[in-house]
Amino acid sequence: MLALENTDLLILPDAPAIPGLIFRRFQGESDFPHMHAIIHGCKQADDSERSDTVEDIRRNYSHLVNSDPDRDMLFAEIAGEAIAYSRVSWRTEPDGKRIFQHFGFLLPAWRRQGIGRAMLRYNQAHIRQLAAAQTNHAPQMFESFAGDKETSATALLLSEGYLAVRHFYEMVRPDLENIPEAPMPEGLEVRPAGPEQFQAIIDASKEAFRDHWGFSEDDEPTVAQIAEDPNTDPRLWRVAWAGDEIAGMVLSFIDQNQNAEYNRLRGWTENICVRRPWRRLGLARSLLVQSLHAVKERGMREAALGVDTENLSGALRLYESVGFRPVKRFTTYHKPF
Repeated sequence: MLALENTDLLILPDAPAIPGLIFRRFQGESDFPHMHAIIHGCKQADDSERSDTVEDIRRNYSHLVNSDPDRDMLFAEIAGEAIAYSRVSWRTEPDGKRIFQHFGFLLPAWRRQGIGRAMLRYNQAHIRQLAAAQTNHAPQMFESFAGDKETSATALLLSEGYLAVRHFYEMVRPDLENIPEAPMPEGLEVRPAGPEQFQAIIDASKEAFRDHWGFSEDDEPTVAQIAEDPNTDPRLWRVAWAGDEIAGMVLSFIDQNQNAEYNRLRGWTENICVRRPWRRLGLARSLLVQSLHAVKERGMREAALGVDTENLSGALRLYESVGFRPVKRFTTYHKPF
């Protein structure tokens, strides 16, 4: 990895000999439209249902944690056209383990020509530099991910020594009829949520998810992020209280842009969690059923969520029991330093 003096251009040792191919650093907000075009140019090939806007990207990049775009991003161009980009970030898990994640998008027309491999190896070298500058003696790991339809990315990761360590499903309930009954456990109640409860909800969510694989507080949203997210709608949320303590929650949302693009009426019943003292009481099931009714009342005709297939709390079985079925699988890959 070598930066050319007084320029944003980079030389990648493993870069293929493709005429006009250059690599460069992030150039600020002017790159957001390029990133948007690359993301959308990959959707069909990767079977990825996304409806990001340039404003979505701008908002997300204003809240990055443990990732500096000026330092941690890489772009590939051919004849002045951006064809790929990648970014590196890191997180610390509760046991102190430091996970260095990298991801990227490469337009399908330029895949399997060595560009993605050169960028991956650049990112690994960059990660090693970041790690060397940190005072952390816990285990360190490279991490990336891919959906089952992202065959090029999967093949690349496996060929570079990455191993699948966890699988996740996107699950869909294809209709909102015959929703089962699930009463609230005794002594708990659902109350309306508003901005004044955002911090308490975040804190309860952090505590509940701390037991889950891959959790890191570095990944948790802030009050500002929740407030700025156009999909945030507390009227859809179902937050259960035990007196003045939050026991559990489902923070549903409706992505209107995605629904419009894919011609559907889908609500997402996400951030399903219960704090330890109130587990095994049927609370998650009750809140999920209430959330299905809530999105149905908004005119939705189906619901979706994501799940860790090895979740120790039995989440996959719960979701199947109320009518959700897997439609896509995603895999997280690790490689030791």
